[in-house]
Amino acid sequence: MRAAVLHTAAGCLLLTTLAAAPARGASAPESAQTRGTALAAARAGAEGISFGRCADAHDAAGGLECGTLTVPLDYARPDGRQIELTVSRARATQRDPLDSKRTVPRQGALVYNPGGPGESGLHFPLVGRLPEWKRLAGAYDLVGYAPRGVGRSAPLSCQDPGQHFTGPTQSPEHPSESYKRERIARAKAYARGCADRAGAALKHYHSLNNARDLDVLRAALGEKKLTFMGASYGTYFGALYATLFPSHVRRMVFDSAVNPDPAQIWYRNNLAQSAAFEGRWSDLKEWIAKHHSVYGLGTTAERVQRGYDTARDRLAAAPAGGRVGPGQLQDVFLEAGYHDDFWPQRAEALSAYLKGDPEPLIALASPRPETAVAAENTRAVYTAVECNDAPWPTDWKVWDRDNTRLARVAPFETWDNAWMNLPCAYWPARRQRPLDVRTGPGELPPTLILAAERDAAAPYDGALELHRRLSGSVLVTERDAGTHGIAGGHNTCVNRHMEAYLLEGSLSGRRATCAPHAEPEPARPEPAGRAGGGTPGAQAVPGVR
Repeated sequence: MRAAVLHTAAGCLLLTTLAAAPARGASAPESAQTRGTALAAARAGAEGISFGRCADAHDAAGGLECGTLTVPLDYARPDGRQIELTVSRARATQRDPLDSKRTVPRQGALVYNPGGPGESGLHFPLVGRLPEWKRLAGAYDLVGYAPRGVGRSAPLSCQDPGQHFTGPTQSPEHPSESYKRERIARAKAYARGCADRAGAALKHYHSLNNARDLDVLRAALGEKKLTFMGASYGTYFGALYATLFPSHVRRMVFDSAVNPDPAQIWYRNNLAQSAAFEGRWSDLKEWIAKHHSVYGLGTTAERVQRGYDTARDRLAAAPAGGRVGPGQLQDVFLEAGYHDDFWPQRAEALSAYLKGDPEPLIALASPRPETAVAAENTRAVYTAVECNDAPWPTDWKVWDRDNTRLARVAPFETWDNAWMNLPCAYWPARRQRPLDVRTGPGELPPTLILAAERDAAAPYDGALELHRRLSGSVLVTERDAGTHGIAGGHNTCVNRHMEAYLLEGSLSGRRATCAPHAEPEPARPEPAGRAGGGTPGAQAVPGVR
């Protein structure tokens, strides 16, 4: 799902039925992968992780440790090729943030994944220094890691990074036939590049193996049962873990849940996401219109849209700074759909550009060559995991029909999302069958699902579906809000539910609601280091996220 990068209108579309009989992992006979996971976990438990200094962490204050974990590339062959995953940790402070002299009992490790697919959680343990996380940092070792394929963890690449970050680019909401043919050719070339660079290993980068890796990490940390928090895509393979290893679960938080229905993985989820982003784009336009006195972009959402269209047309004719075209404009406003803290800066840049000053937009939207290697790696892992996870339509006519229909009512994100995922139509590796995520009464300890009603990157229907499928789960909803990744963010009500669960095992009924957090003030500076959801690391870049 392009938009992290994760109210849908897509349900009314006549979509192709994908031929993918779901497999129920929890009730299936023991498989070679199951035996391989158990063997790998036993080895990891005996070896542990040797933590030491982090090679490239931004950790001036100290306290962050790093190490590596060895897992099989193929769990059906646990004695075959091994790969290393990079792991980070900040030990529990065992201090009460309200009384530094009072110690609190350590509750083990809290493992976190920020989503993607393709995002690294290595810097997650640093959140323990933020006020919203200090109580959890007192009780838990905060553990992050780079999943397989990401960063130094057996990294994937599908093309020269220099080709990945280019600008200016176009972003037509209603593409011509010639543009479609160009994008088809690029998608085919990209899929071939993934196969050429990864070889036979490509097929082993998928969500089921991410869930298996998580169990090996649990064992290596010396934890009999896992305490886990996943954001966005992290909720999906966290749900796979809960289905495959329910007896290994202690507590699990699913923040901004992806719809785990096997029929939705991943083609239909991407269509639903594109539909939801139209609603979030409307929220932003209405906010800008409400602050016309600050930005001068119009007093209605329709007038703001006209200003955006004018900027897009001008950039198509004459890219700002020679680097920022319609594609770059769309990217930065797409990011604003993840977190409303981004709204003031985006509105300021658009306003300045239309008034003749392109510099704020150039500074905000220009491709940055220094990030090209990491961005290309993220895209490669995202593509490999989503393409490997499930069957996709292989007939371009299906993609063309479904996205053309959706773009009539949701033009903002639809086609860019389609181009992001189109390599899956021509994918050379073997596909997995999506697991039927489902647990019955008593199979799984109570779990906590957090969701914002107007989340576009992971539409709210996904949280409802996960809640139905995980027996004993509790759903906490932030009403009338659209932040993607709400754990540890601006909403104190949400944070109270999360803390009560993780610190005390306490949950409030089957469902609970929180009022929305306050909207941003116009012209408020954008927080440094925030790139998506409430949790640092929930990146606003292409993907489920």
